[in-house]
Amino acid sequence: IAVECDRKRIERRIKAGFCDMVVEDIDEAVEIAEQAKEEGEPKSIAVVGNCADTHPYLVEKGFKPDVVTDQTSAHDELNGYVPAGYYGDNVEEAYELRRENPKKYIELSMESMKRHCKAMVDFQKRGSVVFDYGNNLRGQAKKAGFEDAFSYPGFVIAYIRPMLAVGRGPFRWIALTGNPEDILKTDKKVLELFPEDNVLKNWITLAEKYLPWEGLPARVCWLGYGEREKFALEINRMVREGEIGPISISRDHLDSGSVASPYRETEGMRDGSDAIADWPLLNALLNCAAGADLVAIHNGGGVGIGLSTHAGMIVVCDGSKETDERIKRVFKADPGIGVIRHADAGYEEAIDLVKNSDLKAPMIK
Repeated sequence: IAVECDRKRIERRIKAGFCDMVVEDIDEAVEIAEQAKEEGEPKSIAVVGNCADTHPYLVEKGFKPDVVTDQTSAHDELNGYVPAGYYGDNVEEAYELRRENPKKYIELSMESMKRHCKAMVDFQKRGSVVFDYGNNLRGQAKKAGFEDAFSYPGFVIAYIRPMLAVGRGPFRWIALTGNPEDILKTDKKVLELFPEDNVLKNWITLAEKYLPWEGLPARVCWLGYGEREKFALEINRMVREGEIGPISISRDHLDSGSVASPYRETEGMRDGSDAIADWPLLNALLNCAAGADLVAIHNGGGVGIGLSTHAGMIVVCDGSKETDERIKRVFKADPGIGVIRHADAGYEEAIDLVKNSDLKAPMIK
C-alpha cells in the first residue's frame, strides 16, 4: 500500500506500470491488500490520502502492517512535505497555502511529521518491521518535539552497510544513442560476467520484463569492488567493436565512500565518524585525478541541505584505449576509497578485503 496525497502522481505511476490500482479509502486498500496476501498475489495499491492522517488512523484501528517505511519529502518542510488534511481534491489548497503563508505551512508540516513519525514508532512497538528510507522524517519529528523519533533505524545501518563496506554499490549506465537495444546487450553481458550472482540475475530479468524506458534508456545494478572495473572495461570494448553506441557510466550518490550523511548513509558508524565530510571530498579528488569525465560535489541528498555532503562521477565509454586506462583508475579508486573508509572505521569485512586485495592502506592493521 502506497499512500499518496496527489492523485496526478498516482495516475502517472499507474500509466508507467509501477502501480496496479488506486483507491480512495485506506480501509478499502487494507482490505484488498489482506485478501491479496491471503491469496499469495503480489499487488501494488495506491490510496489517495496523507500519511499523517492514514498512519495514526491505522494505529488506532489496531492494524499491524508487515513492513513500514516512508518516502515523503520530509527533508523539506516547505516545498516537499504536505501537511495532514491535504490530499486528493484539496491538495491544491496546500500548494496555495505554501505560496501565501509559508510560516503557517511549515508549522502544519512539522506538527504533521511529528504525528506521522509517532505512528511509525507505534507500528514498530506492535511488531512491524519499520525503517527510515533516508528522508529525515525522524530528524524533523524530533525537531518538532517527538523525543522517540529515532526509535527505528535507517535502512543503511539496518540492512546494506555490509555491502557498502566491501565496495558493493550502484553502477548505472546510460545509452547515449537513445537505443534500448544497447542496454539489452549490456544486460546480457553483465549476466555473462557474473553468472553466480543470483540477485543480479533476478533483478535484470525483472527489469527487462517490467520497467519502461524513460528518457535515455538506462539500467542500474549493484556491483562490488573489482566487478565495476571489469564490467566497465567490457562495455568500452563493446563500444570499440561497434556492438553498441557510446555509454555513460555513473552511480547514485549513495555509495560506499562517496557520502557523509549522519541521518542516512553514515548513520551510526562504528567509530563515530558519521559526519566527517573528508571522505566524499577525497572521493571527488581521487576521481578527478583518475580521469573521470565529470566529477560533482553536492549537498543534502535525501535528508536536506546542510545535512549531507556527497560526490558523484561519470565516465563516458567512447571505445578508446585511453578510456580503458581511465576506467581502470576510476573504478579502482571510486569504490576503493569506500572500502578503505569502512576499514578505517573498524568494519571487519572491509579490513579483510583490504588485506586480501590490491588496495593499499598501510595505516590499517
